[in-house]
Amino acid sequence: MWLYLVLAILCNSAANVLMKVASTSIGHGLGIRGMVQSGWVWLGLFLFGVALIFYLSVLQRMQLSVAYPIMTGTGFMLVTLASVLMFNETITWTKILGSGVILIGAILLTRS
Repeated sequence: MWLYLVLAILCNSAANVLMKVASTSIGHGLGIRGMVQSGWVWLGLFLFGVALIFYLSVLQRMQLSVAYPIMTGTGFMLVTLASVLMFNETITWTKILGSGVILIGAILLTRS
């Protein structure tokens, strides 16, 4: 169950990063046509689908009130880290503090 949750989080986070890659590589003028033709978009959609399959499996065995905050919280932290490393986004002390609070919350949820 925990392995599937980790895989769902990783796939979902990677899919979000790929959507950002796609949005920067498509350009502003291409619109929907550019999106449909982008391999990054299709790969991201595939990973969203894989994440959904793993997450549905997790929800069969885990309470939603535990699984969802862990999924979104840890996903937020991974996407923030990827944003800093891949897209040179700035990380502020507020983001660091918020990530720490999320991490503590996720740890507490696993103990409930």
